[in-house]
Amino acid sequence: MSVLERFLKYIQIDSPSDPKSGVTPSTEIQLNVANVLAGEMNELGLENVHIKDGTVYGTLPASAGYEDKTCVGFIAHMDTAPEFNGFGVKPQIIENYDGGDVLLAGSGHTLSVSEFPKLASLKGQTLITTDGTTLLGADDKAGIAEIMDAVEKVIKENIPHGKIAIAFTPDEEIGRGVDLFDVPGFGAQLAYTVDGGAYEGITYENFNAVSALVQFNGYSIHPGSAKGKMVNSQYMAFEFNSLLPAFDKPEHTEGFEGFFHLIETIGSTEKTTLEYIVRDHDADKIQWRCDYMKMLEKFINDKYGEGSCVLTLREQYRNMKEKIMPHFEVVEYAQNAIKALGVQPVSEAARGGTDGARLCYMGLPCPNLGTGGMNAHGRYECITKENMEKCTQVILEIIKQFAQ
Repeated sequence: MSVLERFLKYIQIDSPSDPKSGVTPSTEIQLNVANVLAGEMNELGLENVHIKDGTVYGTLPASAGYEDKTCVGFIAHMDTAPEFNGFGVKPQIIENYDGGDVLLAGSGHTLSVSEFPKLASLKGQTLITTDGTTLLGADDKAGIAEIMDAVEKVIKENIPHGKIAIAFTPDEEIGRGVDLFDVPGFGAQLAYTVDGGAYEGITYENFNAVSALVQFNGYSIHPGSAKGKMVNSQYMAFEFNSLLPAFDKPEHTEGFEGFFHLIETIGSTEKTTLEYIVRDHDADKIQWRCDYMKMLEKFINDKYGEGSCVLTLREQYRNMKEKIMPHFEVVEYAQNAIKALGVQPVSEAARGGTDGARLCYMGLPCPNLGTGGMNAHGRYECITKENMEKCTQVILEIIKQFAQ
């Protein structure tokens, strides 16, 4: 089975995750993907194939004479993003793509080069798009297909290798992909998530992430007799938000610039809540952002009375770079693998997080590789067969390096 055939098979198994669910996996349909993958892993002859807490695990034993080599792991996630329709994916396959605009026939939308200039560089390749009514699922079923394709090639082509561990996780898109990940059972000393963009990309730093829930407590009374008595919590919330740095927002930042992002507002006179995500690559700067919000909490309470503002901060994940640097060979192997394809590796800091970032702090150094996909989480998501094949080759080159 080719990497394209695998990909087309996987994306037609519905598997959106659900942030409101309290179980793991958050949606039972993700187990449909898990069961298919477990069956394929058994067919390939992998050992210790099992599903635990929604994650599929399996290992390929080392070649004879390579048992002492470092065990390397590869990880991808099975769920698709719940922000956009992920049910009933109907891919469009365009062979020898002409580099121009593409009509998404199911919705009438157009995947345009003017909006996505990188499309022009895909001319001549086999382009896979959505029909405009769903996302595609290249995030991250392309990663799954590439890992499985690489493992199959290692077996069929008798490529010498150390022990290889693979895992496919649920619920990455809702931030819970490795909550129950069995790092000791996985068995790898170093690993890679395959969940990025361009095939030449390697990511080993990301945001430090904090969530902030701010509750404002007012006092409601009939407006006809409210003078000197009513305290409108919504106005407190407006004031708090207005005191945050005006340009420290996602729509005004890029690269290593951090932000405060207001993601939800629920309000009434009596009670209002603001929910933020707070991001910065630098540890000192994320601490400053948290301290700044605490200062605003104190300001509101001093002005309106103690208990008027209650701030709850929760760390979500941290910059993986701190844990990667002592094991930088895991990055160098990936960089050398990409160079073996005749291109220069591109290392960009992720303006977000990865399962690998959390795994780093669970004791498994784990940078992120590309899948070749573009425009994730929406109707304009796309990928090419050729870029998936290159991602497979990167994985194979990494396996070869670990065997040296």
